[in-house]
Formats: sequence, structure tokens, C-alpha cells
Amino acid sequence: MKIQRILLSTDCSEFSAGAEREAINIAKRFNAELYITSVIETNPEFTALAPDILERMEEKMRRYLEELRQKAAKEGVKTEFIIHEGEEPHRFIIDEATKKGCHVIAMGRRGRKGLMRLMMGSQTARTIGHSPVNVLVVPRKAEIRFKNMVIATDASRFSEKAAEEAIQIARDTGASLYAIAVTRPDATPERIKESEDALLRIKADSQKEGIKIETEHVRNKPHEKIYEAIIEFAKKHNADLIVVGSHGRTGLSKLLMGSVAERVIGHSDCAVLVVK
Repeated sequence: MKIQRILLSTDCSEFSAGAEREAINIAKRFNAELYITSVIETNPEFTALAPDILERMEEKMRRYLEELRQKAAKEGVKTEFIIHEGEEPHRFIIDEATKKGCHVIAMGRRGRKGLMRLMMGSQTARTIGHSPVNVLVVPRKAEIRFKNMVIATDASRFSEKAAEEAIQIARDTGASLYAIAVTRPDATPERIKESEDALLRIKADSQKEGIKIETEHVRNKPHEKIYEAIIEFAKKHNADLIVVGSHGRTGLSKLLMGSVAERVIGHSDCAVLVVK
């Protein structure tokens, strides 16, 4: 993954602080262009009835983004910011990423409207579900050092793509890789072999690039506990980034993302790169 253009989506709240910080750091590291966007969620009725409030909201947002732009400039990162107004913020985010030719969208796990009981905000979920480019989800306290990265694979085409991306990032950053496959108690011998073969492919491809890698196959985990195995594996290896595919083997096209990916994003302490 050649990270040449990054779109940072922020709602100008503390929930976006991690994404803001890490997007600037990654842009500096890869000498990438950084675009920043923020969306004022509104509708025609509100715009018509309260134009003064909307104007104040936009001005406050503009000041915040200007401070963020200056912060990036101190790190030698050139940025420009774009403010949008309207319904369904994720559509503006995706349109902006597409228009700018961005390779990744960086955003927080939740927004200011997110409830504590919800592990991932709806706009983050919708952006991941509809975006044609990779999405980097960064919790507030997460730091991406590109030291230890985890690849989660289920031998699906989605996780195969994720593995390819992770190997390229490790090659470019010098990170160590740790690959995990998790199979359920009802997994057939064929399914178990597919997972083992996937791990062998990842290991072989990584070693060709001179990347240090370790693999692990965890068996007999119920589907609803697979995400826990991945997160425990990441913690054990002090991972600062988990790379997953947007869907798994059982992913349906009508779903925004696979349930395992959603749970990993919702519960992980470190950043998660969702590969499309």
C-alpha cells in the first residue's frame, strides 16, 4: 500500500484526537499529502430555520481545523481542509476521499454523538462499509509505531488482500508481523487446512521480503469469541496495528462489514486497518 494521500475525517471532538495525531504522524513518515474534512450534520429544515446557528458552528469548526492545519505544518506536513454540510456525513467523507485519490481514510472509532454502549459510531461503520478505499480506525489513545503488526486471516479473499497490504506496510516500515487464524469448534478438516495454508502463504510471502514473522492457529473458538482471540494475540505481541479484511468468509454483501471485523474494531486498544 503506497500511502501517498490520506484523508483525515474529524468531528473536532476528543473522539477524533487519536486519528488526528496519527494521521499527521503517518503523513510525515510516508511524505504523504494530508487532506482534512469535517462534516456538519444538518438538513434543509435546520438550515432554513437556524442559519445563524449553522454559521457559528461552521466558524467554530473552521478555527479548529485551522489549528489542526498549523499543528501539521509544524511537523512539515502540508494540509488543506474541507468543510461540508448535509445529511449522511459518511457520503461526504467517501466522496472527498475518492475525489482526492486518497489511499486511506483515517478516523476515530466513535463520534461526539456516539453512545458509550456502542463500541463503534454509526458514521465510522458506514464509512467502512461503503468506502472503496482502506479505512484506518484509531482509538483516542492508540499510537501507531509500525513496530509490531497483527494480521488476522480466515483464508477468505478479503483477508488475503489484508495480508498483502500488511506485508507491504511491514516491508516499507520495518515492522514485525504476527499472523493469526482462528477456527471454530465445528470447523471441518478442509476448513482447518485452508487456515493453516493461509498462514503458510503469509509466512512465505513475508520471508521473501525479509520480514520477521510469527504465526499462530487458534482452534475451537465459537464465532462470537473469535475477535477476543485476535485481540488477546495482539496484546501478547504488543501490536500497535491490527490489519483485517472488511468481511470474512461468511460476510454477506448486504452487510456493512463482517461481524468479526466490527468487534475487533470496537474492542481493540490499538488502531485497526480495514482493508477493502
